[in-house]
Amino acid sequence: MNRFSQKQISSHLLRRIVTTLAGTACAVGLLAAGTSSVRRSADNSQLDSLRLAIIRSAVHCYAMEGKYPESLDYIRDHYGISWDESKYIVDYEITGANLMPDVIVFSIKDKEAPPHAG
Repeated sequence: MNRFSQKQISSHLLRRIVTTLAGTACAVGLLAAGTSSVRRSADNSQLDSLRLAIIRSAVHCYAMEGKYPESLDYIRDHYGISWDESKYIVDYEITGANLMPDVIVFSIKDKEAPPHAG
């Protein structure tokens, strides 16, 4: 028997290798999809949290001062709200002195509004 001669791979062994590789590829694909879903959910949660913090500060200002804040700068200066401007764009629109302002928070990387905007 020659130790250096090539042996032919049996079809059973080849089938096991292909099945293992296919299973591994499926598992990696499912893991990547799950990770992406969790990340999107966390990003949306951060958008909602920032929006609610700004709304709460505006309502607190209305309760204390009798009017809603005129700008986001006023909220930042007097109520301590801050955010990473490289990640988020905040649209704060005043419709009247005694009307709740519209607050929408956008993610810069996604360039889309959260599902609960308005």
